[in-house]
Amino acid sequence: MNVMRIEGGRPLQGTVRTQGAKNAALPVMAACLLLKGRTLTLSNVPELYDVSTMMELLTALGVTARREGKEVTLGVADEVSWEAPESLVRKMRASSLVLGPLLARCGRAALPLPGGCSIGSRPIDLHLKGLVQMGAKIEIRNGVVCAQADRLRGRRIYLDFPSVGATENLMMAAALAQGETIIENIAREPEIDNLAVVLRSMGVPIDMEGTGCVRIKGVEAARPGRERVIPDRIEACTYILAGVMTGGKITVCDVVPAHIDSLLAKLEEAGARFVVRDGDVTVFPVERLQSVSLKTMPYPGFPTDLQPQMTAALTLASGVSLVEESVFQSRFLYAEELNRMGADIRIKGDTAVINGVRKLDGATVRATDLRAGAALILAGLSASGETRIEDMVHVWRGYEAIDRKLRGLGACVSLEEGAER
Repeated sequence: MNVMRIEGGRPLQGTVRTQGAKNAALPVMAACLLLKGRTLTLSNVPELYDVSTMMELLTALGVTARREGKEVTLGVADEVSWEAPESLVRKMRASSLVLGPLLARCGRAALPLPGGCSIGSRPIDLHLKGLVQMGAKIEIRNGVVCAQADRLRGRRIYLDFPSVGATENLMMAAALAQGETIIENIAREPEIDNLAVVLRSMGVPIDMEGTGCVRIKGVEAARPGRERVIPDRIEACTYILAGVMTGGKITVCDVVPAHIDSLLAKLEEAGARFVVRDGDVTVFPVERLQSVSLKTMPYPGFPTDLQPQMTAALTLASGVSLVEESVFQSRFLYAEELNRMGADIRIKGDTAVINGVRKLDGATVRATDLRAGAALILAGLSASGETRIEDMVHVWRGYEAIDRKLRGLGACVSLEEGAER
């Protein structure tokens, strides 16, 4: 269903469990390509559009992908294709994650430049630069990355920016490279640690030094692995904010509190009330949040994937809040949609200036990307009257059964097929 209707103004109540992390599942699924005639089994894999697309892509490359509930089994043949089909790659930017493992295993790879959400320039230059340092020859022909290497060689690589995708691609490539690879200034997101755990289960020696550096000793052949995908910190934070914005009392279960420190710190600064106990976060009602300022940063800073949802929450805060986006370009496209609901947001360069209002009103709005869609859902839950959100296809890429989960918390939510506004 491509349209969501929300009858807002109801405080959410109850308990919701966090799904497995999409951004952890996709790279560890791609890691199966390092295997030869072996199997990788993953548990806690969310049922999402992007995960289905990755399963389709792996199947097209010669992997037998099977799902039973939350468990996905990836059986890899002795021979796999090294050419990724354009029709699948263009559906999802994370398709680029097959480049490193394909090149390491097959000695060559062809990858059309990937698609995904339209939130500014997200080039794969750092991925390619690192692979070239490891001995790959790379050309871009007619929009296709063509890479070749008899066998990649371990090198010391410094990333000019701690890119999550580049870190993941190079870690997987290094798993079968000759010798030791040292990657410095890596991304430090929890999803990187999850990938390291999976690669270790496949017999790859990895030392995460905890200071933005990883050492990987390449192996001749990876072995079968079995691991669990970590909880999705962005989904957990979205539901926490839903509780805050609707003035409800909800408990979000299966959370790793250390992974969401940046949000909890900002919520505490804004006057929210919550209790963290083991793997649960319980939110309590407050009359109104206070304004805060924040800047998105690579982990452990405030995540860019939570910026739209936090901005939605701050539209109802007392005073003027400033939200600076330093990771992605064009990530304030949703602000105009929130303003249609009565928010007061002005964009000045890479900063949103948010004048808090007392209430939002339901309206017909459009999800411009995955996290923008989540922000509009939060706004709709707290608004008076009905909100109609179009282009929900973006949201299904990252939120598993969000309509059913919200109804389980007492929200009035329904889905429909709909034409564009």
